Amino acid sequence: MQYNPANPLIVQGDKTILLEVDNPLHAEARDAIAPFAELEKSPEHIHTYRLSPLSLWNAAAAGLSSDAMVAALEKFSKFPLPTNLPADLRDMVGRYGRVKLQRIDGALRLIAGDQPLIEELARQKGVREYLGERIDPVSFAVEDIDRGVLKQGLIAVGYPAEDLAGYAQGTALEVGLREISRSGHPFKVRDYQRGAVDTFHAGGDVKGGSGVIVLPCGAGKTIVGIAALAQLKTETLVLTTSTTSVEQWRREILDKTDLDDSQVATYTGESKAIAPVTLATYQIVTYRPRKDGDFPHFGLFNSRDWGLIIYDEVHLLPAPVFRITADIQARRRLGLTATLVREDHREEDVFSLIGPKKYDVPWRVLESRGWIAEAQCHEIRLGLPPALRMEYAIAEWRDKFRLASENPVKDELIEQLLGRHDHPEDRVLVIGQYIKQLRRIAERFDIPIITGSTTNGEREDLYARFRTGEIRRLVLSKVGNFAIDLPDANVMIQVSGTFGSRQEEAQRLGRILRPKEEERPACFYTLVTRDTREMDFAHHRQLFLTEQGYSYEILDESELSAQILEESKAGG
Repeated sequence: MQYNPANPLIVQGDKTILLEVDNPLHAEARDAIAPFAELEKSPEHIHTYRLSPLSLWNAAAAGLSSDAMVAALEKFSKFPLPTNLPADLRDMVGRYGRVKLQRIDGALRLIAGDQPLIEELARQKGVREYLGERIDPVSFAVEDIDRGVLKQGLIAVGYPAEDLAGYAQGTALEVGLREISRSGHPFKVRDYQRGAVDTFHAGGDVKGGSGVIVLPCGAGKTIVGIAALAQLKTETLVLTTSTTSVEQWRREILDKTDLDDSQVATYTGESKAIAPVTLATYQIVTYRPRKDGDFPHFGLFNSRDWGLIIYDEVHLLPAPVFRITADIQARRRLGLTATLVREDHREEDVFSLIGPKKYDVPWRVLESRGWIAEAQCHEIRLGLPPALRMEYAIAEWRDKFRLASENPVKDELIEQLLGRHDHPEDRVLVIGQYIKQLRRIAERFDIPIITGSTTNGEREDLYARFRTGEIRRLVLSKVGNFAIDLPDANVMIQVSGTFGSRQEEAQRLGRILRPKEEERPACFYTLVTRDTREMDFAHHRQLFLTEQGYSYEILDESELSAQILEESKAGG
């Protein structure tokens, strides 16, 4: 290839990729490399991506070839690719599947493509202790109980195994999807939801049956899980993040399938029922009376002959669930998430134990097709009041973020934004991290508040009143990050967050992305205190959404006030 100054990429020998944001080909190039490269930095003009082993292996597992990856880089690169990079990329991609787990004559085996590789792996700590009798020059026997931990060991030494050992069928369960839901509305699985299920199932082949489906919040991941249940027709365990989410799953399953109430049970802190389809929270299965004690509810995983286990919001999977999941690799496993990003950096465990990414639809693609709402993201920067600047300057490092997050000037901006979004059709969520701050906001603006201490009955009542429009504003703590079904919400004001959590930023935007009948755009506001630690964390939080094609309009507080004033004049 020749030097082409019009192209937007600079591909470097250290496997980083620089992408010019202002280039006319920016969006096309971003979409081309996003399936196999991770975004690391996203300042105004140059975004930095990295070709990591896991990003390449996920792409390979999803069917993308190394030649296609190299072709995408060559197409958009300004300069010829570094001479080492195509070979290095092909070598790394080629590592996926060089070792396989297969079942031969009923026995589990680890099989390598060549003898030198199996000899090398058999000497690696984390691998050798899980290999049994040597079968032939390129294979070892493996105990079924070690299937998961062996896969963890293999990916740790750079050779992720392709698991072709198959799965237990589980107890059969006749499940059909309704054409008219119980609630009286037409129901049909969307094409991309069906594509996700078909890719996961793979026609029942051993290449299917485990993996992660990545879809935006509001795109109907619950429907993907329900369609998978109906496809496999087997008893199913669903794990999710909260009691609210459990109830949402139960409502949707009973509404969209022909299962009756007795066949769908909830297993939470409030109810311990088990049925052919059982819905449980991560909190209950990881509960233990003593810090060093056993997990009494782990028995749920073997309480029935499950043919499918669904892990909702798999990026939040608690570490103890990885442990039990390593022991149940013979059961089909479906992970659902909007982002594979984990703040604890255990993405490799998701890959090994739940499965690789099998299906991914960019947020912008679904937005362009009308399946999720168009979103406008705004970062509003404001200063600390003079009385707090000295307090911030002398505060301990760990206290600075809280001081910046709880900046009282944010209350004045909230007042302006609530005035801007006072249309009868607007549904506004104010969300944050710190309860004291949220209670202050709720009291000042007379808005109902939901926190972790709000009873489930009170939460459901407030959510129901919000859905009907009886109340049009809610203040939410972190309980609002996940699995709340508020389809009419179209405005979110984020006043504080969990440090630099990219997954939280994505989840919060997702709360307002359900498409609206009147096609009003979703508005996502983040209030950030200038010249503080909150600014640094805000940039990191926005990485994932930037990768998905969203940009943040950066406004000073005075610019926001001027905008709103102009709007009021125009409207008056």
